[in-house]
Amino acid sequence: MKVKEILKILENDGWYIDRITGSHRILKHPHKSGIVVLAGKPSKDLAEGTKKSIFSQAQLEDKR
Repeated sequence: MKVKEILKILENDGWYIDRITGSHRILKHPHKSGIVVLAGKPSKDLAEGTKKSIFSQAQLEDKR
């Protein structure tokens, strides 16, 4: 799954980009606690473990 696809899933769940540092996008949610860090260029594929970690941080189920 590509970075831009995961970003779209997170944005549809209410997450928004709070700030960008280099290639790292830090996302926040208005109601959920914590942050999600999404690293990499939008066209790059993420490793399976990284994808699972991002969905876990975002309190989402793995959506393939």
